Amino acid sequence: MSRHSDREDAVHPALRRVRREGRWWWLQARHARRVWRWALLVAVLLFVALVLLRRPLANWFWNEPQIEQLLDQGDRALAAGRLSAADGSGAREWYQAALALDGDRSQARAGLARTAQAALQQARDALDAGDLDAARRALALARELQVPQRDADQLAHQLQQRGSAHAGIAVLLGRAEAALQAQRLDDGPDSALPLFQQVLAVAPNQLRALEGREDALSDLLLQARSACSSGDLAMAATLLGSARRYDPGHVDLPQTEAQFNAALEQALGRADRDLARGRADAAWAGYRAVAAAAPGHARAQAGLRELADRQARHATRLAGDFRFAQASQALDKAMAIDPQAPSLAAARTAIEQARHAQQALRVPPSTRTKGELRVLLARFEQAQARGDWLLPPGRSAFDALRAAQALAPTDPAVLAAAHQLLPVLVTCFDDELRRNRVRAAGDCLQAWQALAARDNELGEARRRLGRRWLAIGSERLGAGDARYAREALQQAQALGVPASEIEPLQARLRDAATLER
Repeated sequence: MSRHSDREDAVHPALRRVRREGRWWWLQARHARRVWRWALLVAVLLFVALVLLRRPLANWFWNEPQIEQLLDQGDRALAAGRLSAADGSGAREWYQAALALDGDRSQARAGLARTAQAALQQARDALDAGDLDAARRALALARELQVPQRDADQLAHQLQQRGSAHAGIAVLLGRAEAALQAQRLDDGPDSALPLFQQVLAVAPNQLRALEGREDALSDLLLQARSACSSGDLAMAATLLGSARRYDPGHVDLPQTEAQFNAALEQALGRADRDLARGRADAAWAGYRAVAAAAPGHARAQAGLRELADRQARHATRLAGDFRFAQASQALDKAMAIDPQAPSLAAARTAIEQARHAQQALRVPPSTRTKGELRVLLARFEQAQARGDWLLPPGRSAFDALRAAQALAPTDPAVLAAAHQLLPVLVTCFDDELRRNRVRAAGDCLQAWQALAARDNELGEARRRLGRRWLAIGSERLGAGDARYAREALQQAQALGVPASEIEPLQARLRDAATLER
């Protein structure tokens, strides 16, 4: 018994330890089973949540970048003007795709609203350009995108009105294009340019009309350049004027104007050479052609005035020889060349004086009005005493002497008075020229020429006055007074200054005119 008890006592602690350890493992296993049960429950719940929330989570992880990309594509298409496209690359399609992914996306709705306004504007632009079909398509898109009804109806009304006139425009365009094909460009109301202009008056941006007018003007300017090459300056000027009237900014206009100006210069050069060589008729034809093509051309006007002055001086010489028929013809020719030439009045006076002189030679002295002649000579002496040689008009010594010459040009007292006045006029001319008073010097020269038309010194006096005009005109041009310089140039040309001396001022005036343009 005791041995068995001792053995049990010895075994009991170990047994008790084993028993304790077995209970711990059992407790651990029990705890582990509880943890796994909770983990399994959490896993099941997580799986259910993933199943139930897969769409919102997918939208959060995937749709957000895709929507932003769709909106960006829509903005780009709208900026490029691609509002709608069958292949889905239009702004409308991109924005609608974004709305399909997120029906509450405000950016997509705003994009569609902007697309609607852009479609409405495209419809207006197409209407202005005369493209009614494009305008209708754009308006239909604007209505589909729910543009404001009032704006759409207003544009639809304009489309209806334009559509009514479109049939008439199509007829006009057909007639204009047929006239263009036949090269009837601007020779009546049924020619190409007037018909294209009628279309553009109704539809200013009508593409066919704009292109047709461009082609017609190119052909018109080509004809103008051909006219310049053949020397038909009047035709070239007419064609150029038509082109400027229809389109002053046409691309071919500067080239044609340059060729026209070059043709003018060539014609003027030929006329100048003819004038220098004494070929009056050829020079007249040349200057007249330039003046007709370019009214108011200073150099052409000066050439015509010089020709008129030469004819007037020729008429005066013929009248001095009592060849009145030829003198009248020369004077008529001078008037035809330049009716405004200052020398015409002096030539008329010289012819009348010559007629009176011829009559005086034929009329017996006893029939002359000696009393009236004495009064005129007395007035001459009184004006001379006062120093009123040329002024005031009607009371000057010159006026009294001219009246006396008309009565008795060969009377010794009249001849003596003329001999007495002539040196005064020469001195007057020299003094006024020395003071640079060119207008007053011109008055003295005119009186000198009236009293002694055959004086050999007159030609040199005229050239001296002309050179002084040139000098003063050049100085005034340097100060910016181009108007006075042009007048000085005309005066110098009329007074017979050689072309070589006139050319520098002409060149400066041309440069000044170019800068003003």
